[in-house]
Amino acid sequence: MNYHIREAHKADMPQVLQLIVELAVFEKEPDAVEVTVEELESKGFGTAPDFHCFVAEIETKIIGMALVFTRFSTWKGRVLHLEDLIVSEHFRGYGIGTALLDEVVKYAAKLKVKRVSWEVLDWNTPAIDFYEAKGADVKRDWDVVHLDSNGIKNYLLKLDNA
Repeated sequence: MNYHIREAHKADMPQVLQLIVELAVFEKEPDAVEVTVEELESKGFGTAPDFHCFVAEIETKIIGMALVFTRFSTWKGRVLHLEDLIVSEHFRGYGIGTALLDEVVKYAAKLKVKRVSWEVLDWNTPAIDFYEAKGADVKRDWDVVHLDSNGIKNYLLKLDNA
């Protein structure tokens, strides 16, 4: 399969959003995606982008992506967070995920971060096997904690009523 990996461009964001929706469907949360193309374009590009994105492309079709951003760990210092690594289902098994992860790790080294971290669903055995085969340590004793926008609003309401 003849594909190449490159940094994403603003014009790629409609196809990137399609991949994000495809992942949400795979993860059994088809209605969870709230981000828009406009938000991806405005937040990912410009003078102070919130994220960096790599895409896998065949001709002009985006078939995979990896979206990352830096954060700060109180234990390690600056780290790179891999928000999503997605390869469209029809293109899995051709080394595209490996090529995208390779770019993420090279980018991490370029930034001189202390760690690359990400989450994986505990039932996604193929992804867990893939990451462990690459040398990643899947921390099975940690739980991911989220406070979504409704949770934030309810939290603040409780503070106001306290």
